[in-house]
Amino acid sequence: MPHPFKFSVSLGTVGDPDSLVASARRAEELGYHGISLPDHLDEQCGPLVGLSAAAAATSGLALTHLVLANDYRHPVVLAKELATLDLLSRGRLEFGIGAGWQTSDYQRAGITKDRAGVRIERLAEAIKVLKGCFADGPFDFNGNHYRIEALDSQPKPYRRPHPRLIVAGGGPKVLTLAAQVADIVGINFDLRAGAIGAEIGPTGSTEATERKFAVIREAAGDRIDSIEIQTRVHFAAVTDDRDGLIAAMAPGFMITAEDAVTMPHVLCGTIEQMTDTVRTWRDRWGISYLTWSADAMEPLAPLVEQLAGS
Repeated sequence: MPHPFKFSVSLGTVGDPDSLVASARRAEELGYHGISLPDHLDEQCGPLVGLSAAAAATSGLALTHLVLANDYRHPVVLAKELATLDLLSRGRLEFGIGAGWQTSDYQRAGITKDRAGVRIERLAEAIKVLKGCFADGPFDFNGNHYRIEALDSQPKPYRRPHPRLIVAGGGPKVLTLAAQVADIVGINFDLRAGAIGAEIGPTGSTEATERKFAVIREAAGDRIDSIEIQTRVHFAAVTDDRDGLIAAMAPGFMITAEDAVTMPHVLCGTIEQMTDTVRTWRDRWGISYLTWSADAMEPLAPLVEQLAGS
């Protein structure tokens, strides 16, 4: 039985807090499942406070970090903030966390960017610490990166045993971790280069996506049917000339037009064409949770109205 469709809006490009709150309210009015904020050191609202403001302004909207960079906060400190937000929103938090990837953030903040394997190992430990903080009673943890002694973190989250966890990525190591521990697995381009450029396009291709799902299925084992699969749609447009628009944009992603039509990060065409595409993604890969940018929120609202919850 496939998971029902959910749609959310990334408000990472909304830098003004008043605009963020207004956009969150509008997303709820249009029937979106939720909103998300990324975690970068550029012109955007802080993800923890930003989602708190959105929580106060809405009543049912899911509040998602897509995703928090683990290296920017100690998990014990983060757990307290997340639990508080989940309590204030009455269980609407979906906490997303990743290993961190954007080199410019690390450089500007003076944070050491370790190699990917170390960052992913640290992320795996952080997730254990977060879940320990959310659980009842004190806990201990001794790892290579964190040591916790008899900590009973307070407050506890509203949702038990913890808010739904999203782990997202594009490489096999982080996708393996996601498939093993997350409630929602997010697939994205492979961002190991540390910056977004045209060269990442092929890492989101249809062929690359097949390889990612082979990793997810193997790592998830028996829990595969319980996992929701999320994708970030980076290019979304309503048009009567899908072929012409695809042909124009595909070279910028270093992919073919044929691949751009099927890869799960590009969505364009008429509402009817996009509806068929989204259904194909779910049939092929189990993708049921889609996120796109704020500029696509209004144009794609008819698609959300047709498919949300189905």
